[in-house]
Amino acid sequence: MVLAFVIVKVSKEMLLDIDEFQRENYSATEHKSHEVLKEVHMRRAFAVIVVMAVILGVPVAGAGQVAPSGTRTFDETVTNTGAAIKSAVDAAKAAAAANTKWTPPRTPWGDPDLQGYYLNHSGYTPLERPTELANKPFYTEEEALAAFKRAVETDAEVDERVVHYDWKEYGMDAWQSGVRPNLRTSLIVDPPDGRIPPLTPEARKRQAEAAAARAKGGVDVTWAALYTRCITGNGGPPKIPGGVTAESEIIQTPGYVVMVIQANNDVRIIPLDGRPHLPQSVGQWLGDARGRWDGNTLVVETTNFHKERNFRGSTVGLKLVERYTLVGPQTMRYEFTVTDPTTWTRPWSIDSVWPRIEAPIYEFACHEQNYGLMNWATGSQIREAEAAKK
Repeated sequence: MVLAFVIVKVSKEMLLDIDEFQRENYSATEHKSHEVLKEVHMRRAFAVIVVMAVILGVPVAGAGQVAPSGTRTFDETVTNTGAAIKSAVDAAKAAAAANTKWTPPRTPWGDPDLQGYYLNHSGYTPLERPTELANKPFYTEEEALAAFKRAVETDAEVDERVVHYDWKEYGMDAWQSGVRPNLRTSLIVDPPDGRIPPLTPEARKRQAEAAAARAKGGVDVTWAALYTRCITGNGGPPKIPGGVTAESEIIQTPGYVVMVIQANNDVRIIPLDGRPHLPQSVGQWLGDARGRWDGNTLVVETTNFHKERNFRGSTVGLKLVERYTLVGPQTMRYEFTVTDPTTWTRPWSIDSVWPRIEAPIYEFACHEQNYGLMNWATGSQIREAEAAKK
């Protein structure tokens, strides 16, 4: 069995020069064995192994091979997590060396070619840095592997007392995809503490008034989130990594970039011709995007968000700047900075990586929200009645 272990370096601040790509991100796979996952003691070993394989197209031998008797057989690197991780690291060092000579492709008309399918998922790297890691922006490699292993084991388990999906049955646990844990302890890289900046006094007042209005108005389906009401998906912009609808496609034509986000079939059409933004009086659910090339990086500036868009409490004054850079044949670097002086005391930024995934992506038809909104309203009415009795 050969396991691949991709370690991608995506910025100098991430400890090494961008040419080295030796330590940052580790590969993952969609492979799994349903029978093995049914046994808790095998879940843990198998889960940690399969997440480390195959982004480079290296097969997982042993997993899923059936002996004539119908039993499954596994070698040490499938049952021993330590052996699997060592094998993955050794394989990665050779593979990463070959990547240093990689040149980003170009479209027939000369633009950097970002086209393809991607998974906007952070693995197990949180958006904000945990308080216990307040002064630690990076893990060591050993710490990163240990944290990833703990998260995979937790994710692979199922508490039968909890009424919810077993995501593994649909191949939707994070470790079953191309997630790439990295050395960062948070996706937020600015402010340096890895946390979303404090709200301004104006924002706190605005949120308090909105909460009071909701309480006074009673149960109203228009209070539910836009995603719950099938108005927008939950795939951004901006694209916060994570979730079970994280797939997207990038399509390019001369003068345009199109992003298809399979959460409510959201589509962003981004012109590259330098045209001005729409008048400020025109608000759109996905904002008004304008793109340009900065070397091999696509820079997208988005303004004119709809007044009800309300990204994390922001206003129509929200400005979003995103950067898309293909840093390897299988890896997209995604960065964004959001600015809204009426909401946060300073701008904040994230830095993440997306793995490529195989085509196609499938339609998200918003079926769950069709009854989820009714359940939300019913539950809200029950809670409202309970509160009135107190």
